[in-house]
Amino acid sequence: MTQVGDLKVITFYDFASTKESTKAWNPNCWKTRYSLNYKGLPYKTIWLEYPDVEPTLKAAGIAPTSTKPDGSPMYTIPAIEDPNTGTAIAESFVIAQYLDKTYPDKPTLIPAGTKALQSAFANVSFVHVAPILQFAYLIMIENVLNPKSRGYFCEARKNDILRGVSIEDAYPRGERAKEEWGKVKAGFETIANWMNKEDGRFVMGDTVSFADFVVGGWVQMAKKTWDEDSQEWKDISTWNGGRWPRLLEDLEKYASIA
Repeated sequence: MTQVGDLKVITFYDFASTKESTKAWNPNCWKTRYSLNYKGLPYKTIWLEYPDVEPTLKAAGIAPTSTKPDGSPMYTIPAIEDPNTGTAIAESFVIAQYLDKTYPDKPTLIPAGTKALQSAFANVSFVHVAPILQFAYLIMIENVLNPKSRGYFCEARKNDILRGVSIEDAYPRGERAKEEWGKVKAGFETIANWMNKEDGRFVMGDTVSFADFVVGGWVQMAKKTWDEDSQEWKDISTWNGGRWPRLLEDLEKYASIA
């Protein structure tokens, strides 16, 4: 088993992609990737296609994180296997709490007394950023996902977030596209107002925390889904005084892909 110093290497499960430029595209997985890098823990990435997530996690003894619309268990990533403790768990916030508890000598992801606020921030941020998904899903199929994952992804999104509407039909067009893209901009504006620039670069001022990895994950998704020459990324890059590409620059030291 691979070991770095006194620690054995953690296995981290993330979603596969079509090419190097779109590697590490999933916003939820970015929360855990940032977390592992921030704490300076050795890890290796196992890249999974969507149909392989459930059998892989079952084999590793990782419990489901929720249920599907039909009531069957849902297995999701990010997930990790930590050979240092024999722990195998999924869901980014659960993983962050585990890492803080298990490795208290490393930088803290969830500062004392902020657990409820960090969790609430993650949940409410999703509500405000979610309008971007109706645009992103179709581009993910075209630019990011391998053929093995595309059919599974389309069916899963139709049955959960899109509530019975296909990805193709959900994609905004014409005047509706302008209206819905305006909602995306408004969502980022709301988050920017929470992160008042006068208080510092991060959600907690000058202190990095899990909440920054939540926002950073969404921005990473946008940058990887659309290429840097796209109008979508150019729009996002200019919003809120260029805050979002600056955030990625501020988090770059925690963005390595192992």
